[in-house]
Amino acid sequence: MDTLSDLSVLVTGGSRGLGLLLARQCVERRCDVTIAARHEEELDRAVGLLRRRARDTEVTGRVCDVTDRAAVHELVENTAAAQRGLDVVIANAGNIQVGPAEESGTEAFRSAMETMFFGALHTAMESLPQLRESPAGGRLGLIGSVGGLLPVPHLVPYSCAKSAIAALAEGLRAEQAEHGVSVTAVHPGLMRTGSHRQVELSGDKGKEFAWFATLAGLPGLSMDALEAAERIIRALEHRRTRVVLTPAAQLGAKAYGVAPTLVTRTNELVARMMPGPEPSGREGRSRWQSAVSAMNDRAAKRLNQMGA
Repeated sequence: MDTLSDLSVLVTGGSRGLGLLLARQCVERRCDVTIAARHEEELDRAVGLLRRRARDTEVTGRVCDVTDRAAVHELVENTAAAQRGLDVVIANAGNIQVGPAEESGTEAFRSAMETMFFGALHTAMESLPQLRESPAGGRLGLIGSVGGLLPVPHLVPYSCAKSAIAALAEGLRAEQAEHGVSVTAVHPGLMRTGSHRQVELSGDKGKEFAWFATLAGLPGLSMDALEAAERIIRALEHRRTRVVLTPAAQLGAKAYGVAPTLVTRTNELVARMMPGPEPSGREGRSRWQSAVSAMNDRAAKRLNQMGA
């Protein structure tokens, strides 16, 4: 079986949540791993967590804003020099905007595209020359979302950016195959990563936070983040074209492909049940919502989502 063991890995957005777990899975495979993120303090904590699991491998943190292509170029060059090349690159950096599209405004769309799509694009373009030189055959993983395959109400900026990543991944895979570089498009559904602690809210912020936190932590609908990370790494090992995680995400993506009009009309009904644009005066989660999302709250603490 193909493996990532002992390879050189770079993970953007690797200081918390899914990115931290992806880096952890690589560390446990004895890879030399560099994680990149914007916030130095958060990055330092993540490096400390990863080094506890490292055995005869190097774990490095590098501050980088992936919206800046020059900064990404420097990140890739310095990482390749320190780790004697690059074999695996995972573009995971992202943010989540929750709220009605009209209330979110164009800045939310710009932020989503700059961080997620252009961040992935910069990472891919700067990494490909290094990946083509990999003796193991380079692997590029681009983290999209089921929201990029199936547009979701009140997550429209996020869905737009993730949809662009889906197209980028499949287009690059076709172009890079002749150079021995595989590109894997990863489309997770809801995962218990604690990401609800990092969302950018608009509209009725209390209610928007409540529904997102509840669904993201709902057992049966959301997925354990460690299991998700392991499945993503295995997909990279096997050079899969696309991986869609969680049964609900797989069902939704297939339904949208087969019956897009029906799914869109269903989304219209869902949107009617979502919070309105104006604050209702009810802030935060109800008692039952807090109970449902308790596992996700615990994940936030484990996965460096809560600050110091």
